[in-house]
Amino acid sequence: MSGSTPIVQTELDGLDLLNRGKVRDLYDLGDALLVVTTDRVSAFDVILPTAIPGKGAVLTAMSEFWFGLLGDILPNHLITTDVEAMGSVVEAHKDVLRGRTMLVRKAEPLPVECVVRGYITGSGWKDYQATGEICGIPVRPGMQQAEPFDEVLFTPATKAETGHDENIDFDTFCRIIGPDLGQRIRELSVRIYETGRDHARYRGIILADTKFEFGLIDGELILIDEVLTPDSSRFWDVEEYALGISPPSFDKQIVRDWVKAEGWDGEPPAPALPDAVVARTAARYQEALERLTA
Repeated sequence: MSGSTPIVQTELDGLDLLNRGKVRDLYDLGDALLVVTTDRVSAFDVILPTAIPGKGAVLTAMSEFWFGLLGDILPNHLITTDVEAMGSVVEAHKDVLRGRTMLVRKAEPLPVECVVRGYITGSGWKDYQATGEICGIPVRPGMQQAEPFDEVLFTPATKAETGHDENIDFDTFCRIIGPDLGQRIRELSVRIYETGRDHARYRGIILADTKFEFGLIDGELILIDEVLTPDSSRFWDVEEYALGISPPSFDKQIVRDWVKAEGWDGEPPAPALPDAVVARTAARYQEALERLTA
């Protein structure tokens, strides 16, 4: 998979392009949506000129796996990933779509990101060092980097059209979507995280943190977007895990480390990636898929 020609952008004649995000191209099919996951990669919210071959297929396959595993907890928007079952409207584009596309039900997305943290790392570690809190939640003193929390933390954020999402406290979260729905989503987010964490741990992988998105269809709460992929989650290898460090993750960390080492300031245009960084990143994504879903 990693040796295939990358898909950087799709142009599907006859289909209505609704949105082009950092990774996904979204097409409106009337009563459903076509979510095409490209091989684009971003760093610090800027899309790089170099893609990661096979990345879109990995993210699609992993989301499909988790949607199936989590179906007993909450319904989701996935209809199928089989292009042969998507109807004649995609007939001319099957070669491009195969392996990287989800046909999904249309939902009303909730305007929030639902972040769940099981381990202290990343921006949470920086907040803790500065304030002793994470997103306004007091955390016991003396924790080491990459240490598990005593209890899983739910730290929601608002969705930003551009740039970074903004962390919000739970009261603000409930004011945005309503207290009853807020309570339910917090409980579901933690439950889904714990289910994913336990499955991953059985496969020798630690799920440090993740983010979920939810939507409504005729008032029914469902899980949408991607779920428990390396782009939405921080996975660590149990064999590489240690306290006091930021363990290597199964995602684009290799890319982020390289552009930082190159001295890139985070402003467009981003530098092109060397072949070795592309190959290592593609292999890391593929390993996560094989270990978690095999």
